[in-house]
Amino acid sequence: MTAAPEPGRVGLVVVSHSDMLANGVAELATQMAPDVAVLPVGGTEEGGLGTDYGAVVEALADADSGNGVVVLYDLGSAKMTAEMAVESADDPSRYAVVDAPLVEGAVAASVAAQGGASLSDVAAAAEGASGETPATTPTRPALHVVPDAVTAEILLTNEVGLHARPAALLARTVAELDADVVVRYGDEEANAASVLALMGLSAPGGKSITVVATGKDAGEAVRRIEELAERGFDD
Repeated sequence: MTAAPEPGRVGLVVVSHSDMLANGVAELATQMAPDVAVLPVGGTEEGGLGTDYGAVVEALADADSGNGVVVLYDLGSAKMTAEMAVESADDPSRYAVVDAPLVEGAVAASVAAQGGASLSDVAAAAEGASGETPATTPTRPALHVVPDAVTAEILLTNEVGLHARPAALLARTVAELDADVVVRYGDEEANAASVLALMGLSAPGGKSITVVATGKDAGEAVRRIEELAERGFDD
């Protein structure tokens, strides 16, 4: 379920009162970011509901490849346990306990970490995640008037469209390039770097999306997204 620490990538630790919940969130995050260490710590040592300080300390060490670890939690007492574990570390600055929605935060953080983001940026991605964040960006100019943009209509050839895994794959692809990319479906558009915003478009398989890219790698960004769609997002 979890990956070993990958050099150059921030790790994640998911602290929950429930072992099943921690493992489920970690499994989902790992699907988004296969090269990121996402370690679940759930329940007490006896197998009941609660948190285990020693297990959190161990997970922090195991998840750290040298670039730090972002810690997410489900309830207030789990936060206290996580903060105590961080404070006991030799270098607490290597760890960040973030106040974020557990599932959305883990998904956003894992995708950012997969793209090689720094500890502070991965923490910010988690903190900025919310199931209520609108996918639309109404202040952005209409697509046809974006200057110097590379635009393409792309058919979603996979059966389920931009669900979690394809959205994460698309976001990771964009994160590697020097380009600002927007995806539009119907009357809504999303920042292609945000897996949550992409999922919020609810673009189903068999439908087309519009991709608009600007920046140095705009053409390459569109080309890579077209390739992803052509191979069905590896579904």
